[in-house]
Amino acid sequence: MFRSKNYKESAKLVDKSVLYDAQDAFKLVCDASKAKFDETVELHVKLGVDGRHADQQVRGAIVLPNGTGKTVRVLVFCKPERVEEALGAGADYAGGQDLVEKIQKENWFEFDTVIASPDMMGVVGRLGKILGPKGLMPSPKAGTVTPNIAQAIQEAKAGKVEYRLDKTNIIHCPIGKVSFGSEKLMENYVALISAIIKAKPASAKGQYIRSCVTASTMGPGVKINAQKQL
Repeated sequence: MFRSKNYKESAKLVDKSVLYDAQDAFKLVCDASKAKFDETVELHVKLGVDGRHADQQVRGAIVLPNGTGKTVRVLVFCKPERVEEALGAGADYAGGQDLVEKIQKENWFEFDTVIASPDMMGVVGRLGKILGPKGLMPSPKAGTVTPNIAQAIQEAKAGKVEYRLDKTNIIHCPIGKVSFGSEKLMENYVALISAIIKAKPASAKGQYIRSCVTASTMGPGVKINAQKQL
């Protein structure tokens, strides 16, 4: 695999054989960031569960204390009489069947989060095959199917992230930007990893957190000792 000069320079700072304390790991990630843009910092957590079984699914959402550093565009599916309420609460787009058709016919995806009132799920359900693979389908577990539209919009704008297992039982989640610095990244990490631990399925056996790695968009991965007390 081709690696840029910057990546190779950054990789020299990281010892691949070491499990770093979280605070040190985030300082390393910030120090190793060489890109000309403000890189996103992600957390990748491999869990000792089998997501193929319904009782071992790990999924939820949390508002990170310091947000994600990203401007979130919110689309709300609601009845016509609630469109003004949604837009007033900060939604970028709000509507019903008109937006469903726009997504279906125009392949329109100018949004990052989708929220729906429960009475709209019959309509929104038609978009399952389109929104599902992109991780955009609203769900009660993530708090994005709710009668309290205004609160859901505020949380999304404040930096709410959804965490869920991929097919290899790994959770991938943004926890901020390099410009946050190690302290704010650490606060976001503690909030997210605590939520993941709290969501441990009762049927999960053995070691729950198998590995935990953080990396910036263009930087090398840094292994975190997630077993250490938060």
